[in-house]
Amino acid sequence: MCDTLVVLSNASKEGSVIFAKNSDREPNEAQVLEYYPRMRRDEGTVKCTYVEVPQVKETYAVLISRPFWMWGAEMGVNEYGVAMGNEAVFTKEPYVEKGLTGMDMLRLALERSKTAREALDIIVKLLEEYGQGGNCGYTKKLFYHNSFVIADPEEAWVLETAGKYWVAQRVRDVRSISNVLTIEKDWDMAHPELIDHAVEKGWCKDDEDFGFAKCYTSWFYTYFSKGRERQRHTQRMLEERKGEIDLGYVKNIMRSHYTDPDYYPPKGSMRDICMHAGGLARPCQTVASYIGQLYPDFQIHWFTATSSPCISLYKPVFIKLGLPDLGPKPEGVYNSKVLWWVHEKLHRKILTSYRRYAPKIRSEIREIEKRLEERAHALRRGYLEGRASESQLLELTKEAFQAARSIDEKWLAHVETGSTWNVPFRIYWSKVNRQAGLKP
Repeated sequence: MCDTLVVLSNASKEGSVIFAKNSDREPNEAQVLEYYPRMRRDEGTVKCTYVEVPQVKETYAVLISRPFWMWGAEMGVNEYGVAMGNEAVFTKEPYVEKGLTGMDMLRLALERSKTAREALDIIVKLLEEYGQGGNCGYTKKLFYHNSFVIADPEEAWVLETAGKYWVAQRVRDVRSISNVLTIEKDWDMAHPELIDHAVEKGWCKDDEDFGFAKCYTSWFYTYFSKGRERQRHTQRMLEERKGEIDLGYVKNIMRSHYTDPDYYPPKGSMRDICMHAGGLARPCQTVASYIGQLYPDFQIHWFTATSSPCISLYKPVFIKLGLPDLGPKPEGVYNSKVLWWVHEKLHRKILTSYRRYAPKIRSEIREIEKRLEERAHALRRGYLEGRASESQLLELTKEAFQAARSIDEKWLAHVETGSTWNVPFRIYWSKVNRQAGLKP
């Protein structure tokens, strides 16, 4: 389960597009942050998660965050400032065992597009030629269709799909999506057989009776995902501050726990934007988060590259420079040398003492983020004016990742695990930790 949003320049405080996504997956499903430069390609095909598709002659530089076991990515951005995130949606259309996953389509589109509209067209073409499908669960089978927010420095689109059928809506100012279909009749583009298929299936009587979300939604799974509540929550927060939305406000949204000001993970829910797993009814947690400031000339990208954004540092990354050496890539078992797992160990250690430690950790993080934001924007201006070097930009990214590691290691050294009367919560995390080979 995930949440994605976009703020266009006419709704942001400084007049730039802001894109953001939280990726929610299984607790041990570590996510990898990777940079791939622009490359000439000689191979005839590219092997995605389950299927091969023809390769193009050149792929553009991309920054992607992907589940460690997949080829495709949950979110990312390319050198042209095209940013994208996908959401699982549950529809009445049948799921298939083999096809392109939403993550595959996202990465393929980022590697091949210069604008948001071009990325949308690529995904639609991929849907028509290869279809979407394949198991998207890590330890358990999970099949779904996909929706997307696709943005660039000039515009943004929402694309929602059900099997091979789709609708697309151009964003006017602010927009969020979650694990629910949201577009009814107010689309700008759609599959040519969209309404006829729904009438044929008996989901509506005619054009007047048709609504995409109404006709194509599988209500059972959509209800339990709580995507409708999360989408309404994020959309409401965006609407309330339209014209005044900045990076700090978007961070607050991505770190929010629905409406509970005194949040406690054992009592969390699927309504949380920053989600902490808690058992059968809440099997997902936020394993990575990304916010992109999509300026027309030179973008700044903020990645946690770690779970639980409420206690994670957003690090500035400049796609032109790529990433510093982040060490070994995370996998599904604990590794003390991996940043993602060091942070996740801290997260799990304070799950039952969250109220005691999280505010202190968050306070320290925000002080560091304030300095990082000031330096990142100063360096951006300096770089555009010829006063700052590429090495200075990359050094800032490196310092941010080092600072994040230091914060995690510092708090790990002295935080204490609390207790909870929530027995199912304790049993669930005991099992998850055992599977990861982790002792918090």
